Amino acid sequence: MQAIANQLTSSSSPSRILATIFAGILLASGASNRTARAAGADADSTTKTKKKPEELDEIVVTGSLIPLVKSQISTPVTTISADDIQIKGFATVADALQHASFATGAVQGAQSTNGFTPGASTLSLFGLSPSYTKYLIDGRPLADYPALYNGSSAITSISGIPTLLVDHIDILPGAQSSIYGSDAIAGVINISLKKKMDGPSADVRYGWTKDGGGTDKRIEVADGFNIGGVNILVGAQYEKTQPIWGYQRPITSQYFAQGPTPQTAERDYLVLGLFGPNGDGKNPYYFEDPANCANVTGQFNNSTREYTRPRRGSYCGTTAAGFYTLNNGTEATQAYLHASDDINDHVQLFTDVLIDHDYTKSSNGPGFWATNVDNTYNQFVDPRVNPNDVLTLQHIFSPEEAGGLNNTLNKNTTNSIRATVGALGSLVANWTYALDFTYTENKLTETKYTSLTSKIDGLFASIMGPNLGPDPTFGQPTFEPDYAAFYKPLTPAQWASFNAPLNSYSRTEESLARLQLTNSALFSLPGGNAGAAIVIDGGAQGWDYVPDKDFFNGESYLYTAVAGSGHRSRDSATAEVRLPVVKMLTFDLSSRYDNYKVLGNNIDKATYNLGVEFRPISQVLLRGRYGTAFKAPTLPDEFQGPSGFFQTVTDYYQCAQMGFTGANLGNCPLANGVQVFGKTQGSPALKPITAKVYDLGIALTPLDRLLFTADFIHWSISNEITAEPSDELLRQESACRLGQLDPKSPTCVAAISEVTRDQFGNLTQVLTPKVNVAAENLNVFTATLDYALEAGVAGAFVFQASYSDELKHNLTRFAGDTQIDLINDPFLSNDDFKSKENLSTTWNFRKFGTTLYVERYGRTPNYIAYTSPPGYATPGAGRVGSWTLANLSARYTILPGLIVSANVQNLFDKAPPLDTSTPGTINQPYLTSNYNPYGRSYFVEASYKFGAR
Repeated sequence: MQAIANQLTSSSSPSRILATIFAGILLASGASNRTARAAGADADSTTKTKKKPEELDEIVVTGSLIPLVKSQISTPVTTISADDIQIKGFATVADALQHASFATGAVQGAQSTNGFTPGASTLSLFGLSPSYTKYLIDGRPLADYPALYNGSSAITSISGIPTLLVDHIDILPGAQSSIYGSDAIAGVINISLKKKMDGPSADVRYGWTKDGGGTDKRIEVADGFNIGGVNILVGAQYEKTQPIWGYQRPITSQYFAQGPTPQTAERDYLVLGLFGPNGDGKNPYYFEDPANCANVTGQFNNSTREYTRPRRGSYCGTTAAGFYTLNNGTEATQAYLHASDDINDHVQLFTDVLIDHDYTKSSNGPGFWATNVDNTYNQFVDPRVNPNDVLTLQHIFSPEEAGGLNNTLNKNTTNSIRATVGALGSLVANWTYALDFTYTENKLTETKYTSLTSKIDGLFASIMGPNLGPDPTFGQPTFEPDYAAFYKPLTPAQWASFNAPLNSYSRTEESLARLQLTNSALFSLPGGNAGAAIVIDGGAQGWDYVPDKDFFNGESYLYTAVAGSGHRSRDSATAEVRLPVVKMLTFDLSSRYDNYKVLGNNIDKATYNLGVEFRPISQVLLRGRYGTAFKAPTLPDEFQGPSGFFQTVTDYYQCAQMGFTGANLGNCPLANGVQVFGKTQGSPALKPITAKVYDLGIALTPLDRLLFTADFIHWSISNEITAEPSDELLRQESACRLGQLDPKSPTCVAAISEVTRDQFGNLTQVLTPKVNVAAENLNVFTATLDYALEAGVAGAFVFQASYSDELKHNLTRFAGDTQIDLINDPFLSNDDFKSKENLSTTWNFRKFGTTLYVERYGRTPNYIAYTSPPGYATPGAGRVGSWTLANLSARYTILPGLIVSANVQNLFDKAPPLDTSTPGTINQPYLTSNYNPYGRSYFVEASYKFGAR
């Protein structure tokens, strides 16, 4: 014990104070316990007989290491039960958490088909980074997902957990690092799996959507039994879901026709000049098709024809869209084992094993070819067309050329294993112990169908003809393409000839050995028994990412990859003491010291938490906390090598130079149409992100079975690691060059230096390195209501409600910058929901039950507001309306143990709110990180428990 105290006292001053208090309590506890034992058995039995019924059973509450007799503590905790997941219409654990009112932040998901983690599921608590939430299974942390979120960040994916084997999920908002260590800045989510079952059970479910796609089949079996005194629970789940394609939903099947600019056809066959025939950039499209698009009319489901854009010119294209996946196709199998054996009254051995095989399919379409992104052809000069202009050819491939969209599906295969072995039991003097070791490994294979540069160049060589040498005016290569051949579809065999699967392999692993000592009756105080706990743990982490070699040798057309490898060890010590000083006042103090060893250096951090619970009467709890939290740099933050990526962006600066801003931005030929190379990398010199958090709240139980809570939470976060998104950086760079932001400010100096342009002003590269520079402040209000009503012959009702509101969210990107109000200045990227709430009503009547679940998402900025400076002050900027969804379920017990149920998700088939500021060049007129257009879906399910009576 003294060694632990010494380690803790080497940290910050608050931690030294806590460690001193805790060490003193531990030293005093021996005498206190000896005194208690000397009082004899009679005193002990008297104490037991005087306990109130509500105090008989201690429960383990997420957020405290000490078992408690009351679940309402200084840390606000929201619980999602197994029944909640089923009756509210949630399909997965990720689905249940993403619908929680706390999950107000925008995140990339299945709709981000051009992203780096389409196979991962995550969420953002209160608009904070997805990496700021600590995820646990049965109190032990999950390993990171191998691929990098947005190409640079490590996140935890919450897919791969068998839904029907979940017992409950606890959500703890606010700083939790003093108990759980790194990552617990936004909060902690603990998923508790089932440990016992009374006999075998089976569950089958089938689902489909109103508009097609998304057909779902799931089967689950589980059994609980005893063999020679060993308690065993085994279970397995298999689920297969078909993808949903964009063309299957009305809102994404066409380019937007209700915005400030006309519906604009996609430029599938385009000859684009840089200067135009008059050299002034006007009418820069050259229409060189001798057949006037007659040869390509069968493409894109027979929708391709000649279109003319005002002030641009003619081309062959289509207004049809959505030839990509909106939701992944998945096939997942999970198996779970829990076994425990009570060796004697003091020792229980246990093991938990969770295995997941997850296969996802997604597509961002058949791809395209363009000369301006190809080193073989570049922007070129064709003297036959215009010797005084620099040209680009662009061809977007159709589903017919690919031989069907199924040939465009990329595949992510995840294989994970998580195993824990341990022992727990009792020691002397009310002390208990838990000793365990957990190992987790996630392996990911990403199979991406990619055009190979040499083969696609070889195919188009017959169209481009020979390189006739550099043009004397511009120095660009000279070609005389065969335009009749250019305006002609490829055959599926030709498309297949230059596309091949490239495989990237990545892996994360984490090991953790943990010893916890707990005493929930350390000594007596006027308010009850003092409790204490101490935890010592240590382990190692590893991350490896090995892309296909063709991503580095230039053979992958328009794609590069992230590469890196790193390993580190860590150890920590945690102490918590709970002091009910009087009946109405309890203090909870905790402190933790974490040390990461990286390349021979130590990255360490001490955190603490002070919690107060005040109960003036039994029905009222006033609570408050003040604490610190941190996030250690992730292994990719430290070891990600220089990595690049191609992306399609908007050149806001050149668009503004041409007069296209605000509502008129969609008319710019460089809007969502510029291919640019991006680059980022990690650094072992990064420091931990730190946070100070406090919250104040109240919990009321004015009636039996009625609980109301309200909490205010404040975060102050420093040293944030940021690799600025390219689109955001380009908007800043434009505003800086145009004088809309101070060109001498640190943001502008950084933005202009990180955006590279050629002699013509064209974008060539965007650099987004990782640095500890940002600071963030956030205020949030949350409230919950739970009420159970027994209505006699009318049955029973359960009402639940939850509400979150982002009151303030400020960000300072670089030291010396003006603080950004993210709520009122969406141009600098805040597309989170300001508020979110849900309400459910459940009625149980004899063998029948039904639940209506309604959730409302608050307003978000419209397209003009988040793409144009100065945000809401831009003409046409504003907010889109709120979004309200409803799920309805019904269930009936046919026979003992046999329950059939039906569920309708999105009962009223609500599409995302209409954003009429979206230009006609876009076919997703909503924020894909906030909304989904899946529409109404239906599920039928049958569950059977064998032997039930």
